[in-house]
Amino acid sequence: MTLTDAPTADDVIDELRSWLQDNWDPGLTVGQWWELLGLAGWAAPALPTTAYGRGLGRNDSVRVQNEIAAYGALSAPGGLGLLLAAPTIATHGTQQQIDHYVKRIVTGLDAWCQLFSEPGAGSDLAGLTCRADRDGDEWIVNGQKVWTSLGHVADLGMLIARTSPDLPKHQGITWFGMDMHQPGVDIRPLVEMTGHAMFNEVFLTDARVADDAIIGDRNNGWAVANTTLMHERSGLGAGGGTAAAGMAMPGSVAGQLGQRVGDLVSSAPRRRSGAGPVGGGSAKMLIDLARGNGTSSDATVRQDLVRLHTLGELARFNNLRLKAAKAAGQEIPGMANLAKLSMSDMMRLTRDLGLRIVGAQGMLHAYTDEARAVNDEATGNPFLSFVTGAALWAQAPPIYGGTDQVQRNIVGERVLGLPKEPSNDKTTPFSDLPKNA
Repeated sequence: MTLTDAPTADDVIDELRSWLQDNWDPGLTVGQWWELLGLAGWAAPALPTTAYGRGLGRNDSVRVQNEIAAYGALSAPGGLGLLLAAPTIATHGTQQQIDHYVKRIVTGLDAWCQLFSEPGAGSDLAGLTCRADRDGDEWIVNGQKVWTSLGHVADLGMLIARTSPDLPKHQGITWFGMDMHQPGVDIRPLVEMTGHAMFNEVFLTDARVADDAIIGDRNNGWAVANTTLMHERSGLGAGGGTAAAGMAMPGSVAGQLGQRVGDLVSSAPRRRSGAGPVGGGSAKMLIDLARGNGTSSDATVRQDLVRLHTLGELARFNNLRLKAAKAAGQEIPGMANLAKLSMSDMMRLTRDLGLRIVGAQGMLHAYTDEARAVNDEATGNPFLSFVTGAALWAQAPPIYGGTDQVQRNIVGERVLGLPKEPSNDKTTPFSDLPKNA
């Protein structure tokens, strides 16, 4: 196929519309619909064609999500399986592993979590001490993980563990796909100040993982983990955009695979993508709030509303730049890190601006649906919970997925070529390095 023969984005959307007309049926179960969507390559269109995708760029993948939402169909199975595990396995796994793990991800059968961070290994992730010791065709895992998003509803975990403590710390790590439904896996939710418990700490005591569940080579897990982290920063960064006519959770724990798919979309709002998780969508909502209560007459509020909108547009254009670069066989180094940093800035601005707009009402956060209904009636503002929830949540994005400081270090060292701090951790065996107290 020549470049001029290659399908355009409009061709792809036309194909998708035709496919939706032929296949969407509100009477299907969630599992049946996701099987159709996943095996046709529409659940994760950014994945390669050899990994149940269509090889599309990020912007075109978002267009696919938007089109599915606009049609009124249920969106693809979300979560860390689709965001992180599938592209990592597609990059480093064997075809047999892709056919096993990725197929079950794109069809919603398995939900995944990320077993990376530890109490003593967060920003310095390569300092992890969770160990995996070989036992025949299996590995026995002992250690503790923390900040495990959605670990309580996961079927499998992306585990990185130390398999060779006598190698330098970046070289003795291995990436596994681990079963979360087994003895020795103790998951304990961590309640946040938002009132939710999305994160967990996980204690692993003689848990087992098969040798054929290693993704990439043994002791090459740091390279595999960096692929996972790259997709995490790209997915969490500003400018991605999401769209869904309805949402359902994948995996066996959530218990939604047998539900009628039409029941999950019939009353769901159909929305087009903004400029990312806190981009154009939140800017528009805050503009409407400011107009409604008169704070739009404040020049500084107007200025910051424009700033939030501008940041969202910059993120969107950066995605278009990246798409053009990839079409020319090039990359824009550090773009995922810059997107993650931009998202943190936008979230902080959304927090501060939202609280300024709602004033004293910003102290009335509701932690339950019942309390939210009371607040809505008392204030006459059904969007207050968004403002207060965003204000409490705003502290998280600069930390999870790699702190802002880590992102800046990566840009400085890997993109700008600035010198690293002196260290011997690249050559000294991990067992000889000083450990955190």
